[in-house]
Amino acid sequence: MSSKILLVEDDNNLREIFEMRLQAEGYDTLAASDGEEALVVALKEKPDLIIADIMMPKMSGFEMLETLRAAPDMNKVKVVMMTALGQAEDQARGEKLGVVKYLVKSQVTLEDFVRVVKEVLGSGGE
Repeated sequence: MSSKILLVEDDNNLREIFEMRLQAEGYDTLAASDGEEALVVALKEKPDLIIADIMMPKMSGFEMLETLRAAPDMNKVKVVMMTALGQAEDQARGEKLGVVKYLVKSQVTLEDFVRVVKEVLGSGGE
């Protein structure tokens, strides 16, 4: 069974690029363009991993995660945060919410992105 990954990114181009790359690796992907949509999808689909942008319209990645962590079966979901800024206070806030990894968009290649996903999930898409 392949791992299910929810990609939360308000930039459509980026989201599509990441999604296609993950699908090429054999992962099942779900997508959301903001935190509110991500909550609906996550609660319904129960992904193995959520990769979320921090700064998004309607609800930030952190607000989404705080809401998600309060749901009974969503407190153990692995989360990787993507940010335009690698700020220490963001990382501290994320650690409290169980974020396992931070990716600073300007410093991450598509290959780095895939490697991090594999590390976090502990395998390929199989």
